[in-house]
Amino acid sequence: MVDLHWKAKMVSSDLPNSLQVQIPAPAAPSFRGVTSVSPASASDSACSAYELYLRLPELRKLWSDREFPEWRNEPVLKPALHALEITFRFVSTVLSDPRPYANKRQWKRRLESLATTQIQLIAALCEDDDGGAPVVDLSSGSGVLARESSYAEVWTIPAGGEEDSAAAVVVSRASEASLLPPLSTWQTSEDVAQKIMYSIECEMRRCPYTLGLGEPNLAGKPNLDYDAVCKPGQLHSSSLKRNPYDQQIENQENQALYTAHQILESWIQVAKQVIGRLTERIVAEEFESAASDCYFVEQIWKLLAEIEDLHLLMDPDDFLKLKNQLSIRSAAETEPFCFRSRSLVEITRSCKELKHKVPEILGVEVDPKGGPRIQEAAMRLYREKSDFEKIHLLQALQAVEAALKKFFYAYKQVLVAVMGSLEAKGNAAGAAVVVASSESCDSLTRLFLEPTYFPSLDAAKTFLGKFHERRNTRQ
Repeated sequence: MVDLHWKAKMVSSDLPNSLQVQIPAPAAPSFRGVTSVSPASASDSACSAYELYLRLPELRKLWSDREFPEWRNEPVLKPALHALEITFRFVSTVLSDPRPYANKRQWKRRLESLATTQIQLIAALCEDDDGGAPVVDLSSGSGVLARESSYAEVWTIPAGGEEDSAAAVVVSRASEASLLPPLSTWQTSEDVAQKIMYSIECEMRRCPYTLGLGEPNLAGKPNLDYDAVCKPGQLHSSSLKRNPYDQQIENQENQALYTAHQILESWIQVAKQVIGRLTERIVAEEFESAASDCYFVEQIWKLLAEIEDLHLLMDPDDFLKLKNQLSIRSAAETEPFCFRSRSLVEITRSCKELKHKVPEILGVEVDPKGGPRIQEAAMRLYREKSDFEKIHLLQALQAVEAALKKFFYAYKQVLVAVMGSLEAKGNAAGAAVVVASSESCDSLTRLFLEPTYFPSLDAAKTFLGKFHERRNTRQ
């Protein structure tokens, strides 16, 4: 997320003449003086303005509607499908851009990549579906296709292998409300749409059903009732398609910014649901399933960084003009723009709180005297490999930490590239400090400079590495 409303700050004359470098004591548990803190959301007024700009209340209503009570995967998959459908709208927006200087070639490549990444994650969710999904059976003995529906015959499969048995006609059903099938008929977007359809065909091969967006479906699998689950008609209605400032602001980047952040918030909602599910699975000691959820959260953090990178393709002058046109920021606001997203702050805290699950996973209690009880249990687990599901889960937890810190580091680099280093630092004093202390670091920098969330696992791997090193030296 890029802060649209930071005003350039003049470098004050009372800056120190010399660089201040603070070196912590060797035994201190901090990294370069940066302590572990939980991020705080921006002011209520700033968060509310951000949510109203993106029409998040309307989106949340769509996410929370439960129409298939027997389908446990609905709260997770529905916002993911919304994000994919909004991506199709993004393709239409970009390719309809009348500006001759817009970099449409790179936009097409980035949006193709973004759609493919989302399809991979959606396929991973569908692979673990335990039933209850609303699907449409595409087998037909007569091969008669309904006129009012978008069906096209694709394949004929012999039934049962007997010579006199009737052949089953498999048809491919395309969604009637999604934007992807129309994009495949528009000459400008035909290549993009076809590539997305083939990506759906490839990625959904291990799933019990496919999405039904016009992909070939050569395996003849049932189709998800996409229109009933995703409701593209509501998603592309005038109340959600355009942002509240669309009529007042004539700037092409306004719609691009609005659409990109709607995709971002949809995947943050998916992350919230998956984090809640993996916590329940850890309590139930379903460690292998919890590890899969952890790796899924890791991939979502990487996807969020990919979405943020789209800001680099926006025209600098138009974007900075939009930054001032959307003057909804108070002068006292100092937090980075990403902290206006309450949901992003929430999943960041939730990911950091996963560190408290390590003793439960290892089956030990925290030593009240500060002894290395957890570290020793982790070393035994790594050496003996008896409960490999626990090893997978611990590795996945550290993968989530790495992905989270990469996201916030990459986000800061996007701020620098899009708006300049002075505004991205948030304060002029930060430019004069080489090694930041916990007092001088801005809240964004502290997130990727703070110590590891899992010190016991870190120590266990350090000592285990030293153990193997000494053993090889003796030999």
